[in-house]
Amino acid sequence: GGLHHLAAEVLDNAMDEAVAGFASRIEVTLHADGSLTIEDNGRGIPVDPHPKYKSRSALEVILTTLHAGAKFSDKVYHTAGGLHGVGVSVVNALAERLEVEVARDRKLWVQSFRRGKPKSKLKQKGAVRSRRGTRITFWPDLEIFGSNVHFIPARLYRMARSKAYLFQGVKISWKCDPNLLGDGTKTPAAEILHFPGGLADYLNASLGSRESIAIEAFTGSAALPKHEGRAEWAINWPIDAEGFLTSYVNTVPTPVGGTHEIGLRAALVKGLKAYGKRVKQRRATHI
Repeated sequence: GGLHHLAAEVLDNAMDEAVAGFASRIEVTLHADGSLTIEDNGRGIPVDPHPKYKSRSALEVILTTLHAGAKFSDKVYHTAGGLHGVGVSVVNALAERLEVEVARDRKLWVQSFRRGKPKSKLKQKGAVRSRRGTRITFWPDLEIFGSNVHFIPARLYRMARSKAYLFQGVKISWKCDPNLLGDGTKTPAAEILHFPGGLADYLNASLGSRESIAIEAFTGSAALPKHEGRAEWAINWPIDAEGFLTSYVNTVPTPVGGTHEIGLRAALVKGLKAYGKRVKQRRATHI
């Protein structure tokens, strides 16, 4: 529900850094006290004065103001997921407490918030050599979500794993306090999630032992015009039952479809018909 959407928003921001080519590692850690930490080794949230609100840092504005994120820039929009500048400020507003650390230009910056408002000024905490990126830790506001509501480890683990499947250039480190897991759970306390096969690995894992028409999935990628990223696909046809179609844009699920799904379906039909005509398979004309 809404609680896990907060986790998705912060994770999407970290994934944006990976998809844009700036981050290769993300750490997702669920702590014993119910807080969640998500860290990436990307560029780090900007800490300079915000161009519009000059008395405040860009970091503070991004964390406290709707639509203040850099994702409204045309330069990054095509590789950005999340709510495009809305997400992290909403997470902050719905958090009893949020702490952010940014390692940028060999300096460490920290700031803390309470229910969306700054508890401290942005402070420089000294020099760092082998660290860069953003680390956000937040405690969901139990007055909003209810005292009996908490993150479900299995759900967070699946979320992290699906992101690693969707972008083969990232390694996601998952950690969860063992006391939160309970007996008989299949959710690991720690795991490195990295799938070099990308979408093909995802599809094969989803199909499991089901028999399929193709021995290996039909996979590929194509560059989009004007350097606006690329499209990737992995396709197979299960024999035993109805198939499924899952689509994503910038690693964010698109359950209602869109032009990317329509285009893929149309191209598949066109390609199969053309192949059927070439091998004189008449049934292909009825696809």
